[in-house]
Amino acid sequence: MRQLLTFLLAATLLAGCQTADDTLATGSAPIAISGSAASAIAGDMASRLAEQIGQAGSTTIKMDKGTSEFAVALEAALKGWGYAIVTDGKVGKGVKPVELSYSVDSVGGQILAQLSTPSIALGRAYTATPGGATPASPLSIMQRN
Repeated sequence: MRQLLTFLLAATLLAGCQTADDTLATGSAPIAISGSAASAIAGDMASRLAEQIGQAGSTTIKMDKGTSEFAVALEAALKGWGYAIVTDGKVGKGVKPVELSYSVDSVGGQILAQLSTPSIALGRAYTATPGGATPASPLSIMQRN
């Protein structure tokens, strides 16, 4: 009986620490950043991703077709690094693409950009400037096994 009471007390305390789910809120609207800031951030993040995944000529990247300034700039930056980009989900036979997801959000007056593949996630904060954007934090790299 004492173990049951201890278990129920612990479960009650831990229940207050849980969230409903681990997804982003669906009501959040994408942030609007200028074209020059989007290009600067996408160019920097694409170069950092290229350092991590390497071999641009033989790597195909699969990503969602976005219409935001950042999505368009990221696709252009990755193509500039020599990566083949698939946005329609149709991949050639024998090609195993690297799936890439991305996000851009505004946090405390800064722009937080993140690129993620199944094996690595990159993140960095930027400060928007009249001519684009400058890094406001070191690059965060998380390698997954």
